[in-house]
Amino acid sequence: MVMEKQLGSDTARSAASLQESWARIRGRLREEVGEVEYRTWLRQMTLVGIEGDEVVVNLPTRFLRDWVRSHYGDRLRALWQHEAPAVRRADVRVAPQPRGATPAAEDDAAVATPLQPGLAESLAPRTPPAPRANGVDLRGEWSAPLDPRFTFESFVVGKPNEFAYACARRVAEKPASPGFNPLFLYGGVGLGKTHLMHAVAWAISDGEPARNVAYMSAEKFMYRFISALRSQSTMEFKESLRSVDVLMVDDLQFLIGKDNTQEEFFHTFNALIDAGKQIIISADKSPSDLNGLEDRLRTRLGCGMVADIHATTYELRLSILQAKAAAAGVPVPKTVLEFLAHKITSNVRELEGALNRLIAHANLFGRAVTPDSAQEVLHDLLRAHDRRVTIEEIQRKVAEHYNIRLTDMSSARRARNVARPRQVAMYLAKQLTSRSLPEIGRRFGNRDHTTVMHAVSRISELMQADSAFAEDVELLRRMLET
Repeated sequence: MVMEKQLGSDTARSAASLQESWARIRGRLREEVGEVEYRTWLRQMTLVGIEGDEVVVNLPTRFLRDWVRSHYGDRLRALWQHEAPAVRRADVRVAPQPRGATPAAEDDAAVATPLQPGLAESLAPRTPPAPRANGVDLRGEWSAPLDPRFTFESFVVGKPNEFAYACARRVAEKPASPGFNPLFLYGGVGLGKTHLMHAVAWAISDGEPARNVAYMSAEKFMYRFISALRSQSTMEFKESLRSVDVLMVDDLQFLIGKDNTQEEFFHTFNALIDAGKQIIISADKSPSDLNGLEDRLRTRLGCGMVADIHATTYELRLSILQAKAAAAGVPVPKTVLEFLAHKITSNVRELEGALNRLIAHANLFGRAVTPDSAQEVLHDLLRAHDRRVTIEEIQRKVAEHYNIRLTDMSSARRARNVARPRQVAMYLAKQLTSRSLPEIGRRFGNRDHTTVMHAVSRISELMQADSAFAEDVELLRRMLET
């Protein structure tokens, strides 16, 4: 009996020691590779235990296993040898996440002791704590899942988005600050509005866990409201939603034409603002341009801070690609990144998708990423972009927008009301097509390529200096890409 107790005590101490070692190793890996890379590749590792001179680690997918084996296997073995000199090898295996598993704390180093070889760490993404108010789990009831990749640290800042980023940072640090409530973010599809909203939610939840943060789409707001009407529980709906501290509603344009839902949202908006709660809204247009919203709601939305996110520049697209490639840990030649930044100009989401396809292809087939492989893997996407917009389409759309004749695009007229739209068309031709500067010049009345360069430079300067003009050019871009 005494011997059994002694063995049980030794086993418990051994398991505790093993878990402490695993926690230190995870901490070292996080410091060495950085937070973004750690979350992407290493966070889901589960320690199974030590079998002889081999430490065994599980991952949920074969792709993750292969990646960690090839990129971190030697480092993992070296760190374990420092903790346990008897370890000579590190084996990474595949063990899918059990259905119904519950999230584990980020700092917990889940470990399966030799007595429990099947124990596995939860692999669910990071989620903020679920605050409670009046006995209601508000995060679970209202908030949509937050993407762990969408943090301030992973957001690449450039001229087109720096103002929106600064406003989001300010709100995350001091919610409900005067002048920043509500915060209204607007811009085209895939430019980073949702990323910033998730980043604010993560920052507030991490810094002040007691705050009730609810993030949802406008569509979900409408469906919950309709459900409350049908079940005759509108009072519970109002009380539950109005007890949040931070309300985030994405894609508000979805409420256009839904008068009853707009009215309820208006009253919820007023109740939260009057109570000193923070509201963050996103849409594809500014409040003044959201035709179909009630005037009183449009006015209230514009009474705080309105921040726009312009279309990405070549420099910003290249910076985003460089950051994503570095986080993935895959060597991507600069020429390939520059090629993608030039060819895919519509939105960041599509740009990241193209890079992910290249990286996945390289990993699955063990081939290096090259300009030729980029052309091969992305042929359908590149073809779509090549045929999406033509110079003729750009000229026609710009001429209609500025109410000038199509022939003015190639005429010798230099009056400002003609020259400026012509420069806009040249700028968009450079941004949205793969045509060379000389070819663009030829399409505009056989002008020299230096004329096109001047037009692109001039329009870029005006967009930075005049937000209304920048919004006008962005509107044209969206119409052309639709």
